[in-house]
Amino acid sequence: MEGSVKGWEPANPGDSGSAAGSDDGALSFVVREVNRAFARALQTRIARSGVSMGQWFFLRALWEEDGLTQRELSHRVGMMEPTTVTAVNVMESQGLVQRVRNTHDRRKMNIFLTDKGRELRDAMMPSAAEIAALAIDGIAPAELALTLDVLRRVGANLNAVSAAAREAGEHEA
Repeated sequence: MEGSVKGWEPANPGDSGSAAGSDDGALSFVVREVNRAFARALQTRIARSGVSMGQWFFLRALWEEDGLTQRELSHRVGMMEPTTVTAVNVMESQGLVQRVRNTHDRRKMNIFLTDKGRELRDAMMPSAAEIAALAIDGIAPAELALTLDVLRRVGANLNAVSAAAREAGEHEA
């Protein structure tokens, strides 16, 4: 494909084959590239706090609800549990979180922010807000609202497909 990037994006942006770009993966490519651009821009800012991009997602979840179990934290962030264990180990060694045995179920560990972990919120959230503002610079509010609505519907469609596949797999087992 002459003019395309990695064979995913059409040579001419309007030539996606369909409105959703599903024929050649243009939608998935653009969403991935925007996500990576956000991550790169944010990583340069949050690195000053000694936090990696992976840790950022876990901290964000804990800033919203402290004391999640490792499993709940994994689900909130969309990571596999072994990845969560590794991240929590590192954050614990940095003094950002602490594990506390669950009082109702001794098999579970709850993850709580330390004072240091809570304080990072005030240092890091303004950077995230700044990146978000820079990302939408020059985009009309109506265009942004439409874009967000469309992306939410795309996500809902894909989540429904995943749920149906899981359900079908459970019935076959």
